Amino acid sequence: MSFQGRAGAPASRSRTMSAKKDWWMPPEGEGGVSDKLLRKTRESPLVPVGLGGCLVVTAYGIYRLKARGPLKMSLHLIHTRVAAQACAVGAIMLGAVYTMYCDYIKRTAHNAEEK
Repeated sequence: MSFQGRAGAPASRSRTMSAKKDWWMPPEGEGGVSDKLLRKTRESPLVPVGLGGCLVVTAYGIYRLKARGPLKMSLHLIHTRVAAQACAVGAIMLGAVYTMYCDYIKRTAHNAEEK
């Protein structure tokens, strides 16, 4: 007696699932992931800074996990989370200030020179 699969095929036949290498192609004019990341970084340079800050704080929190002393685990995790969020919010605020500077102060000075 032999075991058969759902479609009645014998189980001895192996099914191989192969992923197509070119199943997704980026739209025309847009390169790969690295090109897109570089373009986005040029548009808003403080996003990678905020992400990097979050990663550094998280890595430091994990490193200090063993040497936290008498501090409870939950308090250590809360402090690490707050520090990581502070890095992200700080980067967002710096980005907003930079955008306001470019849009209002720089543009106003440029328009005054043209007149």
